Amino acid sequence: MADMQWRDAVLEVLRREGAAMHYTDIAERIASTGLRKAVGATPAATVSATITTSLNNEGERSPFQRVARGEYILRSSLATSPRVASAPPELEPDPPDEGAGPIQALGMFWDRAQVRWTSTPMILGRQQIGADAVDMAGQRGIYLLHDVREVVYVGRCTDRPLGKRLYEHTFDRLKTRWNRFSWFGLSPVTPVGTLGEPSTGHSFEQVVGAMEALLIEALEPGQNRRRGDGFSAIEFIQAEDPEIEKANLRAAIDELNRRL
Repeated sequence: MADMQWRDAVLEVLRREGAAMHYTDIAERIASTGLRKAVGATPAATVSATITTSLNNEGERSPFQRVARGEYILRSSLATSPRVASAPPELEPDPPDEGAGPIQALGMFWDRAQVRWTSTPMILGRQQIGADAVDMAGQRGIYLLHDVREVVYVGRCTDRPLGKRLYEHTFDRLKTRWNRFSWFGLSPVTPVGTLGEPSTGHSFEQVVGAMEALLIEALEPGQNRRRGDGFSAIEFIQAEDPEIEKANLRAAIDELNRRL
């Protein structure tokens, strides 16, 4: 069966749900139910753009309605959804700064062992299960090295990108001190899986909000019950370098043959 158009897939998910959903959850549902097998590198951003385009171009004729930040429902489901049945109409899309903060993408507690460390490593991540893998080695921003979960080093990757900086830590004084790493990238991820140029001209409030959110994510203080307001960035999940997967498979076959 051919993939549904994005708009039709979003409509189908919301019709089945009968309630409001966040656009990231809609994207995951589209992939998990097979409405689309090809979802690209940024399915959540595609869903958000699809809904926003409909709201901007179709106005009150749009089948979608925004009920909270990043959350949408079908207008036809408003009367039967207990959560939003009494909510006043709100047809506008999310504010234009949604996703426009300095931090564009992030990865938390990625496993050092899932990267094949060379001078040009591939640091792969996916926006969600089923999405195309994106190489984050070229990211610019901030990174942390962890010993299990304890932060042992904080660095920046500006003149040299993330992949190069992490590779250097595999043979410098920190080489035996870390087994996981986190990163906070300024470069946006495009729908085709490449990294764009970091945005400039962020407001003072956006920069401060991003700094607060970065510290909350990195340190996880017990009294902070939610993320900082500076992160509308998408968190990517780590994907293993396929060369490591092949090597592990070869090793498993060799071990099986040895036992036979």
